[in-house]
Amino acid sequence: MHPREPDLPPYQMVLSETDWGSLETPFGNGEDLPEVLARLLTPDPRVQVNALSELREMVGHQNTIHEATAPAALYVAGILTHPAATTPRPYRNVPIRATLLNWLASTAYDASDEIVGRTEQYSPGFLAPGTIVASFRDLRPMLYRAVSPFLRDSHEDVREAAVVAGLILAEHPALAGHRDHLAVHARAILDTSGDDPNRRVARRALEAWGHDAPDSEPLLEESWAWGPHSDGRSYLEPPF
Repeated sequence: MHPREPDLPPYQMVLSETDWGSLETPFGNGEDLPEVLARLLTPDPRVQVNALSELREMVGHQNTIHEATAPAALYVAGILTHPAATTPRPYRNVPIRATLLNWLASTAYDASDEIVGRTEQYSPGFLAPGTIVASFRDLRPMLYRAVSPFLRDSHEDVREAAVVAGLILAEHPALAGHRDHLAVHARAILDTSGDDPNRRVARRALEAWGHDAPDSEPLLEESWAWGPHSDGRSYLEPPF
């Protein structure tokens, strides 16, 4: 048995008790974030997706973790079970929950072992305790607890997004006990998914954890920003 991951704080508490105006973002402080986050719970999926796109720019500009990224991620993770997360995307019949999970996966990738390992080569102390990125990475077990219920979701898009997020979050040592289980899902992505970034995440996880991948296709080295849905391909941006 592996230890239970910590619970998320209620999303309402994250929204109301975070001092957003004191948190650094790429464009100043986070005083505008509560309004953007609140729009994620509107019944209009166009509004929701646009809000998530704004959020990505406001707390993850140029794939960078900022002070406001951590509470924003806790809020997004906290609303995964909200009824608004079941709203279907127009013309696709894909729940908004898949988009939220893709955002979490992409944000977690910005603080993944792959990315921070490269950054540390040029910025010693980048992961020192108490730094912004280190503090965000400490949240991975909590975020995983919110993501894991959707690993077997009935909707393929939600399921795949949850698996990709879970694979990235499970780099945290405290989540090592989940890796064999996640490896099964990673192989399923390699067997069935046509999404190249997701396949890359799955293959890297299997290789890092000492599991055999189901085929021998080469893994291309890509730019640092090339993570799961990092280019927003029809997930974070209009058109709908």
